[in-house]
Amino acid sequence: MNVFDYFFQNSSALKKEMVLGSREAISYHDLYINSVKLAEYIKNAFGENNNILVLSENSVFFITVYLAIFKSGNVCVPLNPVIEPENLSTVLSKTESTLAFVSKRYLNKFENFSFQKIDNEETNSIIEKFNSGNVKWDDESFNDNRMAEIIFTSGSMGEQKGVMLSHRNIVANTDSIIEYLKLTQDDTIEVVMPFYYCYGLSLLHTHLRAGGSVVLNNSFIFIGSVLNDLNKYKCTGFAGVPSHFQILLRKTKDFKTTEFPSLKYVTQAGGKLHNAFIEEFITAFPKIDFYVMYGQTEATARLSFLPPNELKKKLGSIGKGIPDVELRVVDEKGNSVKPGEDGEIIAKGGNIMPGYYKDEETTKKTIRDGWLHTGDIATVDKDGYIYIQSRKKEIIKVRGIRISPKEIEEVIVTYPGVIDCSIIAESDDITGESLKAVVFINDSEKDKFSEEVIKQHCAEKLASHKVPQQVVFETKLTFNAAGKKSKF
Repeated sequence: MNVFDYFFQNSSALKKEMVLGSREAISYHDLYINSVKLAEYIKNAFGENNNILVLSENSVFFITVYLAIFKSGNVCVPLNPVIEPENLSTVLSKTESTLAFVSKRYLNKFENFSFQKIDNEETNSIIEKFNSGNVKWDDESFNDNRMAEIIFTSGSMGEQKGVMLSHRNIVANTDSIIEYLKLTQDDTIEVVMPFYYCYGLSLLHTHLRAGGSVVLNNSFIFIGSVLNDLNKYKCTGFAGVPSHFQILLRKTKDFKTTEFPSLKYVTQAGGKLHNAFIEEFITAFPKIDFYVMYGQTEATARLSFLPPNELKKKLGSIGKGIPDVELRVVDEKGNSVKPGEDGEIIAKGGNIMPGYYKDEETTKKTIRDGWLHTGDIATVDKDGYIYIQSRKKEIIKVRGIRISPKEIEEVIVTYPGVIDCSIIAESDDITGESLKAVVFINDSEKDKFSEEVIKQHCAEKLASHKVPQQVVFETKLTFNAAGKKSKF
């Protein structure tokens, strides 16, 4: 089954609003009709099995295009609309994409790229003019192992890795999440995470399938609007990465004293939230279920969850595998570790990606004997609950977004006079981890450098979340016994 038909299997005729909000809204019925029309246009005009980019903020436009690409038999490539030109060039080189749906507000950013661009206004015009029913959909023979989307994520050395996800992967993970969260048509989720991120997409997937609703809020920085939305639209759920909860709990005066009568649960993933914050939340809101979750893009989204009723007893744990997913912690020989021993988390299930796009070598290293090797080091307790200890991969997570240190280092060393650079992660109460740049320069050139100069240099070449929060200067490089540069 095409995942589009799976999403709308029970909801294509619903008159209730799928997207809620003061800026825009759309019903299930209208979303279904518009997506089908656009899908037919795409299939007629461009055929199937093409990699089609989507560069947009969260919006009805994004959702409509995203679903239409699935339905048309093409492959969706959702990207951060403020992606760096160099990274976009890499994606284009890999995917050979020639078509992109681009939000009008970002259109000028891509004027120097040769791919065809269709913006919001043109998309609406296509939908209005297109007569549905010109394409015969052969959905009965649709192979759900076909690729549905490619989500690009930074690898350990800074390369852009394209995670291939099939229609079956999305269906499997969506079913599992709906099962343990017990989602229904009565559920409404406040979405503050972007849809180019697998966590954000999982919220869209699950509520589409369940017949629930989503409230789109692209301005988490304006905390008041988020809190207002939770009550105004009677949200039953909220999802966030660690920094969202840290900001709400420590930077927002009114949050812990505000009542949210409709809010039944919150979910947290995208990195470890310190136990102190979890305890602070459940103390302030004892009637709201708090789900700690763990996942990877390579697993479509989710791999594990900790049931709220086990939270106090198993604080610090990521729980166990979600329904229909097997999680193990194994040693270097592949044997399950004993309680207290460290090993790597591996996973198997219908949600596990078939591999990385055009990267057989990395795929073979990551998926072995049908198991996804996550690169995360963990231990287990006597009851089988998993506790992450560290990460093998050189990845830093800032506000839940994976960042490669190598990418930032390569930018900083292009500044005249810089000899070398190390990007390191430091603990941050707000973002979970923050970026610190240690810049190596000649002692005689100290007066030429300042923290603001390096930050500005980064801001010109990198997305804002990749600009180091702190810059320090050193004049002496140190090396370890193997001759490798020492990390701080």
